[in-house]
Amino acid sequence: MALHIMDEADKCLNCKKPQCVKGCPISTPIPRVIELLKDNRLDEAGRLLFENNPLTTVCSLICNHENQCEGSCILGRKGNPVHFSTIENYVSSTYAPKMTAGPAPSNGTKVAIVGSGPAGLTIAIILARYGYQVTIFEDRDKIGGILRYGIPEFRLPKSVIDDLQYRHLELKGIKIRPNTKIGATIGIDDLFRDDYKAIFIGTGVWKPNALHIKGETNGNVHFAINYLSNPDSYKLGDTVIVIGAGNAAMDVARTALRKGTRNITCFSMRKRIRASRYEFSYAKLEGVRFEYNKKPVEITDEGVIFRNLNEDENGVTTEIENSDKLYKADSVIIAISQGPQNAIVSTTQGLEANEKGLLVADEKGRTSRAGVFASGDVVNGARTVVEAVAHSKIVAETMHEYMQNLN
Repeated sequence: MALHIMDEADKCLNCKKPQCVKGCPISTPIPRVIELLKDNRLDEAGRLLFENNPLTTVCSLICNHENQCEGSCILGRKGNPVHFSTIENYVSSTYAPKMTAGPAPSNGTKVAIVGSGPAGLTIAIILARYGYQVTIFEDRDKIGGILRYGIPEFRLPKSVIDDLQYRHLELKGIKIRPNTKIGATIGIDDLFRDDYKAIFIGTGVWKPNALHIKGETNGNVHFAINYLSNPDSYKLGDTVIVIGAGNAAMDVARTALRKGTRNITCFSMRKRIRASRYEFSYAKLEGVRFEYNKKPVEITDEGVIFRNLNEDENGVTTEIENSDKLYKADSVIIAISQGPQNAIVSTTQGLEANEKGLLVADEKGRTSRAGVFASGDVVNGARTVVEAVAHSKIVAETMHEYMQNLN
């Protein structure tokens, strides 16, 4: 492992204008990390990674590196780029066990974090570094949000999230209230009543988007985000159809194969697959089949009726008459993204949402309600983890400035 890591590190040209840093949504100082590693200063490299990105161990595993740091590496234009994902994972996971420092001295100010996905975790960790008394409210039994309940074990082991909880939350004095849904028994106004000076909302997007076609309520139909949350509770059968072709669809298909499904096909309305090239290639390698230019028109107990589509060079599709065909399947999983749940908005006066139900917030995370901030998917819709972390770093500093001005 170490020899391979150093081989990758030795490939780095240490460019004066590193395109890898520009390609990284969180501007990871990649050349500096590699320089420290090559100089046998691994702990400094690890510390630099965590200071820049509290979720560096997570991002090293699940980022879309092919379109970000590695896809921007100048070496990739004529050959193989520096595989920084491998370097980042090695450095961060090796350094992580050494992070044993306790909480920062308390400044006496309470902050509430609603939701423990990538955005909420980032905000909590950064504000804890400033000495804020942070409490995370999570409506499930464990922290992690989409990291734990939306990304399969084979891509992101739960042990990585558990370690993050121990080292970044428990050791830092951050309190966690699991199984607590804000917007139900407890609301935003209750938090302000109990002297939380600022509240962050990072509840993600957990409401599946529907096709709104006949048969969608049948017993053999499921939604991707629900399936990924607990795949062991589903009995899908031997043959499964996945409607959708994004990364979530790839996760569903690959998970179903690991749970015993023998035949699985993803159906896309277009020729181009929305999933990343890596995820698509892994799915094909593992036996997932693909059908293109197919529009679902009805779901039956026997499978799905699809209609063929013509697609021109501009990506415009038209339906082909008399082309409807039943594709048989034991189960059907719909994977066409998600939207937000609105429990908090519907129970909080002065908190605005747009027509899609997403919270309205400015570029620094300030919502329409003073003292309430938001970022991540609940503001921007489904995005990547590293994008949520990058935006949340800005929001954390905005919250810090806001609370400092209260004094």
